[in-house]
Amino acid sequence: MTFAFDNSYARLPERFHARLSPVPVARPTLVRLNRPLARRLGLDPEALSSPEGLAVLAGNAVPHGAEPLAMAYAGHQFGNFVARLGDGRAILLGEILDPSGERFDIQLKGSGRTPFSRAGDGRAWLGPVLREYLVSEAMRALGIPTTRVLAAVTTGEPVYRETSRPGAILTRVARGHVRIGTFEYFSARGDREAVRELADYVIARHDPEARAAERPYRALLDTVVARQADLVARWLGVGFIHGVMNTDNMSIAGETIDYGPCAFMDAYDPGTVFSSIDHRGRYAYGNQPRVAQWNLARLAQSLLPLLDEDQDKAIQDAQAAIDAFPQRFEQAYLGIFRAKLGLLEPRADDADLIDALLERMAETRADFTNGFRALCALAAGTDEARSAPLGEDGAFTDWIRRWRARLAQEAATPSERAARMRRANPAVIPRNHRVEAALEAAVAGDFRGFDALERVLANPWDDRPDMDPYTRPPEPHEIVRETFCGT
Repeated sequence: MTFAFDNSYARLPERFHARLSPVPVARPTLVRLNRPLARRLGLDPEALSSPEGLAVLAGNAVPHGAEPLAMAYAGHQFGNFVARLGDGRAILLGEILDPSGERFDIQLKGSGRTPFSRAGDGRAWLGPVLREYLVSEAMRALGIPTTRVLAAVTTGEPVYRETSRPGAILTRVARGHVRIGTFEYFSARGDREAVRELADYVIARHDPEARAAERPYRALLDTVVARQADLVARWLGVGFIHGVMNTDNMSIAGETIDYGPCAFMDAYDPGTVFSSIDHRGRYAYGNQPRVAQWNLARLAQSLLPLLDEDQDKAIQDAQAAIDAFPQRFEQAYLGIFRAKLGLLEPRADDADLIDALLERMAETRADFTNGFRALCALAAGTDEARSAPLGEDGAFTDWIRRWRARLAQEAATPSERAARMRRANPAVIPRNHRVEAALEAAVAGDFRGFDALERVLANPWDDRPDMDPYTRPPEPHEIVRETFCGT
């Protein structure tokens, strides 16, 4: 069992992390191994499936070259600053270089108590572990930057939440685990040198082109702003709601991270909230762009000492970077929704066309995914019956007439346009009621539903007979109204 470790984060000063090994578990069992991801990383799936590999994935053995540690960070949680959070139930085993030389973190989540655990037990249970596996792979198939799960292992030990639950550990793969909250951790302590070291580290690892810029730290901030604007626009394009957009859950690398109370909308409503702990709707679907900008302002605040020695100039510089977010987001958002409507060439009134559709969908409670998918059939001009998700009472007639007039301004055949639209409008998403049903059965030992859902979500773009049951919105008794963190 060999990993090509090259652990750059472990070379940072000791105040960046706490060194410790995972806490061994009693009777580990491998329940899921992401074989394609293993091969992508240059790892041997058969070796990972062996008793020696299982011992590593369970935290019972530390592989050669690993330098296990828990990362320190802070964070704003629902707007309230917590000065010391850190990896309370995760251990970064190290970083590996894949066959092409790309660097990835290998982290065990649910691997036991650390100095950052506070009152927690440092463990995870099987339901949330399988949720992260399923939804993160679905996000990847949808083309959205995301962390991924290499493996899920049961521990043979119970964990206690509301009741006794089966313990589990997931192996997370990420381009990096530095968060906005990592910068906040050192900024709040007045540790300017640590902020500089962290910024230099991020530039070297993720943004080497910023090093050659006239102002490297401003270039870094601009790049992170652009990445977050693109990421959140992509979320909105598939109806995804992160659920817990705290600054400690916002990756500097621009990947979706932490799949606790996440969910996908069925009926379109920009105020949709699922997270059981988001009592005031801070992280509602439509609030996510504003929250992202707010979070980025916390990053900019942490970087102020690096932007300019003159504090007033540093503040102006930071403000300019944050003020650029709305335009960057709008550009990304319009690009995504133009593609969803089959529009190739930007026009000044496209935003109004998009908004008019969404307003009508909100009024009629139209299904977000099926509504946009129906437009693909309408664009092809071959199956008017497929417009049913947009209402059979003519509610969208005026808008469709306006949309078709806009399409007529561009040269494209109906079949070509429809084919492009099908690559922008998924036929299937991880609908909450399907996810919950699959997880409930899997936790009880029946993985048939989980396996079937995983197969369907791996190819969300093409219409296939096996996908039909997964495209249907929930019946009233199936609606999932709350999702939970699992901590």
